Amino acid sequence: MNKKPAVIAIVGPTAVGKTALSIGLAKAYNGEIINGDSMQVYRELNIGTAKITEDEMAGVPHHLLDIKDPTDGFSVAEYQKLVRDKIEEIASRGKVPIIVGGTGLYVQSVLYDFRFTEQPKLDRTRIQELEGLKSEELYARLLKKDPEAAKDIHPNNVQRVIRAIERLELTGMQRDEIEQKQGHEKVYPHYIIGLNIDREVLYERINKRVDIMVEQGLLKEVKGLYDKGIRNSQSIQAIGYKEIYEYLDGKKTLEEALERLKQNSRRYAKRQLTYFRNKMDIHWFNPFEDNKRILEEINSFLQENK
Repeated sequence: MNKKPAVIAIVGPTAVGKTALSIGLAKAYNGEIINGDSMQVYRELNIGTAKITEDEMAGVPHHLLDIKDPTDGFSVAEYQKLVRDKIEEIASRGKVPIIVGGTGLYVQSVLYDFRFTEQPKLDRTRIQELEGLKSEELYARLLKKDPEAAKDIHPNNVQRVIRAIERLELTGMQRDEIEQKQGHEKVYPHYIIGLNIDREVLYERINKRVDIMVEQGLLKEVKGLYDKGIRNSQSIQAIGYKEIYEYLDGKKTLEEALERLKQNSRRYAKRQLTYFRNKMDIHWFNPFEDNKRILEEINSFLQENK
């Protein structure tokens, strides 16, 4: 049986400094970077997703960025397959695969034994019944039966809400119950670096990042999608897009929308940290204080897994 390649992952909340560390590690250990953010797979979503620029890449190869159109769907199962194929490809060239991003379930699905089999479908009559309901009623049903799953789905993303209800009705289990039955065995030898800093400092960085995004042209980027008539797609449910859509729809002033964006980003960072702490075996570091220790530990890990 062929030995599985060693994988490094860098995770942590938004705005904590994952990008800068990833470039340093890739250069130090002959690595290539795989995107671990569910929204950076989309073309045209650049500023709002804080997607790395070509200059910031500093010549380091990056994978699975800009692989989907904004109207496309994208699932964790598809991500898992794409990344596992990419890990094998990178390792076959003698390089170190480094997954970098803040979407916990996506990273976890690659490194652990998450199995996505073809889910049986509800009969067409039941699906039509669900599709005939208003989005608010559908979401209320999901919120009542599986509040944790509902928190991660926008109320207007009707297809995802229906899929979640379908899973509930077919399995009789909430999402977390299903996850607890798998995802514990390692697929690859891996070392997960978790980055975190003092909460107040992190929140200041998040607020500042939003201000910088606006200066860089966030409103123009979002309006470009808005003017194309892209409304209920998975991509524009992302933080940074749905808030500006509310402004463009006239539901909020620009000031209100930007404050909402900052608030949602801070809340998301909190949820990210909770997920990472509860779901994976992570080695935590301060990105501004522990660089030497990170390099030493990664070196030891790679030596042990040659």
